[in-house]
Amino acid sequence: MLDLTYEAPKPRVIAGARHDWELVIGMEVHAQVASNAKLFSGASTEFGAEPNSNVSFIDAAMPGMLPVINEFCVEQAVRTGLGLNARINLRSAFDRKNYFYPDLPQGYQISQLYHPIVGDGEILVDMAPGIARRVRIERIHMEQDAGKSIHDMDPHMSFVDLNRTGVCLMEIVSKPDIRGPEEAAAYIAKLRQILRYLGTCDGNMQEGSLRADVNVSICRPGAHERYMESRGFRPSRHPLRDQEHELDALHPGRHRVRGPPPDRDCRRRRRGGAGNPAFRPRQGRDPLDALQGRGA
Repeated sequence: MLDLTYEAPKPRVIAGARHDWELVIGMEVHAQVASNAKLFSGASTEFGAEPNSNVSFIDAAMPGMLPVINEFCVEQAVRTGLGLNARINLRSAFDRKNYFYPDLPQGYQISQLYHPIVGDGEILVDMAPGIARRVRIERIHMEQDAGKSIHDMDPHMSFVDLNRTGVCLMEIVSKPDIRGPEEAAAYIAKLRQILRYLGTCDGNMQEGSLRADVNVSICRPGAHERYMESRGFRPSRHPLRDQEHELDALHPGRHRVRGPPPDRDCRRRRRGGAGNPAFRPRQGRDPLDALQGRGA
């Protein structure tokens, strides 16, 4: 009989100058839905096409264009939730995230903040024989991807490719249950394996189909840092010493975004509060009802 008993690995502890710190990591994974069409338009999602060739009037935000939901993207999100042993919300809704995207013509992103399509789930991440970390999934919601800004083709101007604009993403948000860089890498690998098995995402990181935002903190009250866009599996430890120095220096709690090297010392922007004023309910869109008994 299969033995499913396991022990949780010990948390990673870092010795600081005056204190010991325990790592706390949460993950926000953007997985591109495996679909031939975008979330609200029939434009192709083919990778590598000529720039700005997979752009419909809806993607270009032309006046009078009304988005129509791609039902297959909804099915793929539900299938992903079932594969993660998650709760499927039979009613969900879309919201506007009013945030400046230079490569999103409509000037806002259609997302799901208040009523996501998938609720609580979990992933069991094997670390060694008899040792595994249970990572809880907080939510999965669908949202539009932005386009691509290109800054290295001309010294005086930037270019924009809108082929990716409007492609359906699933944002898979974990609870802060991960306790070390090796666990974070193992979690991404396990999640990618599940998505590929389900056929809901091809997991091609080189093409940007799977992108992970790694939220790193340490367990003493104080500064809480967020480190963006860790695109590989190699564990990274560079942000931790900076955060430790800030806490040891008794700096007040701060919310901001940093990037990995080479711009590690460039604080990109301050984080907003819990009540994000950028989000507004999506007007003119009926709630999304999932049909029970429908094959996913």
